[in-house]
Amino acid sequence: MLDPKLVRSQPQLIAERLAQRGFTLDVSTLESLESRRKTVQTRTETLQAERNSRSKTIGQAKARGEDIQPLLADVDRMGDELNAAKQELDAIQSELDALLLTIPNLPDESVPIGVSEEQNVEIRSWGTPRTFDFEVKDHVALGEQYGYLDFETAAKLSGARFALMRGPIARLHRALAQFMLDLHVNEHGYEEVYTPYLVQAEALQGTGQLPKFEEDLFKVPRGEDQRDLYLIPTAEVSLTNIVSGEILDAGKLPMRLTAHTPCFRSEAGSAGRDTRGMIRQHQFDKVEMVQIVRPDQSMQALEELTGHAEDILQRLELPYRTLALCTGDMGFGAVKTYDLEVWVPSQGKYREISSCSNCGDFQARRMQARWRNPETGKPELVHTLNGSGLAVGRTLVAILENYQQADGSVTVPPVLRGYMGGVGKIG
Repeated sequence: MLDPKLVRSQPQLIAERLAQRGFTLDVSTLESLESRRKTVQTRTETLQAERNSRSKTIGQAKARGEDIQPLLADVDRMGDELNAAKQELDAIQSELDALLLTIPNLPDESVPIGVSEEQNVEIRSWGTPRTFDFEVKDHVALGEQYGYLDFETAAKLSGARFALMRGPIARLHRALAQFMLDLHVNEHGYEEVYTPYLVQAEALQGTGQLPKFEEDLFKVPRGEDQRDLYLIPTAEVSLTNIVSGEILDAGKLPMRLTAHTPCFRSEAGSAGRDTRGMIRQHQFDKVEMVQIVRPDQSMQALEELTGHAEDILQRLELPYRTLALCTGDMGFGAVKTYDLEVWVPSQGKYREISSCSNCGDFQARRMQARWRNPETGKPELVHTLNGSGLAVGRTLVAILENYQQADGSVTVPPVLRGYMGGVGKIG
């Protein structure tokens, strides 16, 4: 959430910056609500002061033996007016909060200005896409020829956009997640975390998925006497919310957390897109990285976190490129984002495999996650970052296609063979 004081005090300036993201701030509604809030708050404070004053007068009149009934009636009347004013103030504040929760984060000045992915800027690339001297197969054909990828059975079990993996491909999928975790923990300095896959609405509101993106979530109703739960769309939600409502000691920062979890997304806005194969599914695995840092360290942390994701791709020897997303293509909560796109031979193009974002204090304000600054002794909002390190299914797709051979077999990347019991080829 943006700083409410900043939004209320400079609505036109905020609107101009949000317009760079393609978001139109309803300034008139915001200003109307803020004007009403100020009026009712002033009335509430005045009534409270007058009521306190009259209550003190009652005590003095009683000590003098005077009739206090008229004064009591007056205080009761003012109490009713005060309660009504408080209720009105709460209602206006709820409207303001609901509006503020729909406003995306402000882009950093270093973010390229643009309206769509066409204006994203390539920062660097690594590796050279392989040249094949045979007809390239996509990952679906490569997996189905041996029965190791089975979309038909998955559809029988769960419907469209699910995959069933068997044998060596299932093992390769598991090996990838283990390799990613080991690298992040042993060399990149992250703490491994096992998190719940179901979270309450407050956690999703804290990281920005609610209320704006509810249609993309899988909700699990639990009846009148229990709170509804949601399947996590990413471990970012559970990892980041570990610090919600906390005031962290400075010595605990930076926090680096990583987790391997399934992720669940309805893909409500992707009808007709990537319907073949494993690129876009309702359930997929991901190794997530989250960092909680001091505000003055977050931009450097973004560079480091992005480098940690890139390290995975380099060790797997998969060609990729790194893009700085433009203002119109960034995620809701991001100040700045880098996307990593891996080369997919069957499509002849790069496809997203990781998104690494600095969210500034946007999520921290929603979660009330703070640290105690030793220089001031006061609590201040932390900065939060997250990134895929990596999406396991899309990494599997990239390996199957980039390492395929003319006979239909797939070579296992050298760095994964220890995780595969020495197996060097799938076929």
